[in-house]
Amino acid sequence: MAGILAWFWNERFWLPHNVTWADLQSTEEAAFPQAEDLYLAFPLAFCIFMIRLLFERFIAKPCALGLKVQANGPQKAQPNAILEKVFTAITKHPDEKRLEGLSKQLDWDVRSIQRWFRQRRNQEKPSTLRKFCESMWRFTFYLYIFTYGVRFLKKTPWLWNTRQCWSGYPYQPLMPDVHYYYIVELSFYWSLMFSQFIDVKRKDFGIMFTHHIVTVILITFSYITNLTRVGTLTLCLHDAADIVLEAAKMANYCKFQKLSDLLFLTFAVVFIVSRLGIYPLWILNTTLFELYEALGNFPALWVLNVLLMVLQILHCFWSYLIIKAAYRAISKGKVAKDARSDVESSSDEEETVPRSKAPHSTVTTNGTSGANGTNGYLTAATSSEEH
Repeated sequence: MAGILAWFWNERFWLPHNVTWADLQSTEEAAFPQAEDLYLAFPLAFCIFMIRLLFERFIAKPCALGLKVQANGPQKAQPNAILEKVFTAITKHPDEKRLEGLSKQLDWDVRSIQRWFRQRRNQEKPSTLRKFCESMWRFTFYLYIFTYGVRFLKKTPWLWNTRQCWSGYPYQPLMPDVHYYYIVELSFYWSLMFSQFIDVKRKDFGIMFTHHIVTVILITFSYITNLTRVGTLTLCLHDAADIVLEAAKMANYCKFQKLSDLLFLTFAVVFIVSRLGIYPLWILNTTLFELYEALGNFPALWVLNVLLMVLQILHCFWSYLIIKAAYRAISKGKVAKDARSDVESSSDEEETVPRSKAPHSTVTTNGTSGANGTNGYLTAATSSEEH
């Protein structure tokens, strides 16, 4: 085990030439990032999750009800043992052949069976109230952490000159504000890593899971190697767009359509400018070129840049989907469903198969129409993204 640890923490991989771990041990004169500091993120992540539960129940939910957010979920399908067995044991999306067989077995027309399956699938979707509470929590956290980051970064020299990120590296004492900022951000993303399995499921679940993993690795990696200055810039830049996105989702759930559309278009501009403009010209430029000029080449430098480039690939993917949604907003006069991440994976569109028989008298005819039921807008988007 000692040999494995020695190999993993090889100084020639993690640190520039002629620098050792002993050089970065904290002293009475100066504190430096220590790997064991990051253990604090795990209990804090649990605390953040518990704070979220309390916030959603006692703050977000009353706000939602006060804003007349729909508290009930989609309309429930009428009980039917045969269809329920098919739904749970065979398929949630029966094909035409199975629909015809069920139609003969139940003496229902095909359209009514399709409606039953659609309503049954919709039962598994979260209510608008739940999605509002989730968005309000994320909005509140992103607003707080972004404000905190801007307040202390505006006093630092590396915000205005990125070459200052490497001045004196790696012998840069750890500021208390940076330590707090890092631990809270890391704890939040650890909480997202686990809570996303119980949160609203979205089409880009896999992409977001990859994003969270890359973010956690980047935060951990940059802290251990004392690359915290460029790390704080990256974190603050990514939080900016998420605030607007969550605000747009809340406006949508409240059915404030014009405000929702305006906020979404604002989010699209902020996201594209920050992720496709400022990020490569500001962050990638300093890590790819200024860092190399200041410190030369060492393996950890390339690991850092590979991870940052993976984020940029995700930025490009999301930007493509956002631009599509923004184009529909401009061409149609309102924001269409955002394919980025806001449509739950269980959603499906209204079927258009003609009726084969008269409607069965016990089947309701006012099934939920559309995938979202929220004015055709994004019902719960990513983000940021989140980063």
